[in-house]
Amino acid sequence: MSEESLETIELELAIMIRRITSYSSHKRIGNLDRSAYLLLHQIATNGPAGVKTLAGQSQLDISTISRQASALEQKGCLYRIPDPTDGRAYFLDVTELGLRKLREERQARKIRVGEVTKDWSDEERATFGKLLTRFNIAAIQE
Repeated sequence: MSEESLETIELELAIMIRRITSYSSHKRIGNLDRSAYLLLHQIATNGPAGVKTLAGQSQLDISTISRQASALEQKGCLYRIPDPTDGRAYFLDVTELGLRKLREERQARKIRVGEVTKDWSDEERATFGKLLTRFNIAAIQE
């Protein structure tokens, strides 16, 4: 890969992250911040999990996931399930409210992505999605 290609990818990723963060922080997209959205999505997709497992899957510190989960629990989006094998441990699961907020957020984000890519063909959208997925998988494996 050429140095120019790497520079383009690096810069465009930085711009994309800034724009997505800007949309989210100005409440242009949905009601959940990025970390809450991703944590709810992770649990809703993979099922109940402990903080340590969630941290490993997210590649974040346990303390970070614990703080995020606590905030979502206080908002009524997550609840604790006692671990039957360890009385001190628990799993986190998504409440009906959390699922509703996740669906609403996902829909708002899809609308925004649709607006940004409205002039793209279905093939271009599919290719972009596949390349982003490939990039994110490769980033995890590093």
